[in-house]
Amino acid sequence: MSASAILFYAISAFILGMGLLAVTSTKIFRSAIWLLLSLVGIAALYFWMQVEFIAAVQIVVYVGGIVVLIIFSIFLTQQSGTEMPKPAMKRTVFSVLAALFGFGFSFNLIDHYGFVPTGTQPFNVSVSEIGTQMLSTTAHGYILPFEVVSMLLLSAMIGCIVIAMKTPEQKAAEMETIVIQNEDTPGPSEVITPHISEPLITEEA
Repeated sequence: MSASAILFYAISAFILGMGLLAVTSTKIFRSAIWLLLSLVGIAALYFWMQVEFIAAVQIVVYVGGIVVLIIFSIFLTQQSGTEMPKPAMKRTVFSVLAALFGFGFSFNLIDHYGFVPTGTQPFNVSVSEIGTQMLSTTAHGYILPFEVVSMLLLSAMIGCIVIAMKTPEQKAAEMETIVIQNEDTPGPSEVITPHISEPLITEEA
């Protein structure tokens, strides 16, 4: 086995391992970190394929954009260190079946394709050629997949909003009056009445 094949298998194992940790971790912040490392591994795979522009786009868009947005939304919830509840058995079974279906579908495509070499000339990976093919409306253009992939950013924004949303129990707890008693210095206690859309109002009891 050549050194290039060993490097490919090592990068692939890293990507799969980080992805598995991302979906099995019980802490949401750690899950986001594992996802970050998995996407970095995909960028390394692009570097191994010598398509540096795609690797740079992978890092800028996914690693530097979506994952950072997810992490900031996690910090907004102030529950980055708490463990997430275990999913229901129905969701677990559905997730396993979906993963097995995806694995079987991918294996079927790989098995039928065969990866027969078509020539010795390297393919053109210049930035201008990538931009032309990506925005081309011809038979071999990628304008439709390009527009579909743009929906990923919208999905990430919706996910951040859902994560940052507060449950009715949290809203009710914020509306309650919090009494803070200063234990170090004698004096009247402070009553803080939080409000959702306005700053905290402090008044002496």
